[in-house]
Amino acid sequence: MAEIRKRELDKLRDMRREYVKYLNLNPIQRGGILTPEARKAVEEWADGYSVCDFCDGVLESIKKPPIDEFIHETLPRFVEADEVRLTHGAREAKFMVMHAICEPGSTIVVDSNAHYSTHVAAERNKLHVVEVENNSYPEYRVNVEAYADRIDEVNKKTGKLPSLALITFPDGNYGNLPDAKRVADICSEYNVPLLVNAAYAIGRMPVSLRDLGADFIVGSGHKSMASSGPIGLLGVRKSWSDSVFRKSMEYRNKDVEMLGCGPRGLPLITLMASFPAVYERVQRWDMEVKNARFFIKRIEDINGIQQLGIKPTEHDLNFLETNVFYAISKKHRNGRFFLYRELKKRDIIGVKPGLTKNFKLSTYGFNKDELKRIIDAFKEIAMLK
Repeated sequence: MAEIRKRELDKLRDMRREYVKYLNLNPIQRGGILTPEARKAVEEWADGYSVCDFCDGVLESIKKPPIDEFIHETLPRFVEADEVRLTHGAREAKFMVMHAICEPGSTIVVDSNAHYSTHVAAERNKLHVVEVENNSYPEYRVNVEAYADRIDEVNKKTGKLPSLALITFPDGNYGNLPDAKRVADICSEYNVPLLVNAAYAIGRMPVSLRDLGADFIVGSGHKSMASSGPIGLLGVRKSWSDSVFRKSMEYRNKDVEMLGCGPRGLPLITLMASFPAVYERVQRWDMEVKNARFFIKRIEDINGIQQLGIKPTEHDLNFLETNVFYAISKKHRNGRFFLYRELKKRDIIGVKPGLTKNFKLSTYGFNKDELKRIIDAFKEIAMLK
């Protein structure tokens, strides 16, 4: 074994995270902040595959901790799906569905606001992608009625219907919530299965696969369900469960698409420990929307800042165009990194270093006093010369 330098080892010994004291605006983290119960559970279950102590070969059959009940009863009721499995992330859940029901070379229809991982999952499955466009700046609203047009185009060009349609609900840039139910109605008319990517919805707001009328729904534990992650959720209609959750011919208790088992260890444990709090906070979603609208109204009072996306906002994730900060960055000694540094001086993080012209943020979980503090910080920075 080659010798490893002491300074390399020292860096690994000190893995403290200095950002605990900061107000974090990062949308990918706001919904994933662990609850006190989850942090306590980390100490109990941090050792390797500790959840497998009582496993007889099927992860979702473990009764201590109560994984069996959580996966087969609690989560299906939570998202109102017939069956649920936990995956290693939302992208893995999307890949599983595509791999299970789509033939290589077939075409899927997705919205133009879809996350890049939707396209990567399709590429890995050797699928062609056709997009339903949005109306571009400043709303970026997806024209859901165009799903019918794209389906017809695919059918005319290939002689076959798309093997899958996907709608992102909401998208991860603008927080737009398209009419997923209308998309489901259109897909049902054509007999095209629909997947709803609800990575920024499940765990933040009420979501029901049954009410949407879709065939599949995908969630993210580390984005929106107060889990350390990476971990995802896949809910399906019963008619698809045999295809997506098929068992191995040789190892008959193992799911093929899951490569045997879903996530083990802390991602699963923190998801479970946080769930009671997540269940309660979802029922307060109206307050989160009010807080987001309060924030946007106040932040748009600053000359040179406006929200992009559908107005009024319907989600905590929002996208800001900030020409005032871009103008300052062209003259400031710290250039385009000035905004990140000025926010950090005020104990605020989450805006990526180097962004001044536009960026996304989330108000999820902040109280009014914290929101006012963030607004005041932006106001102060906008006055810099």
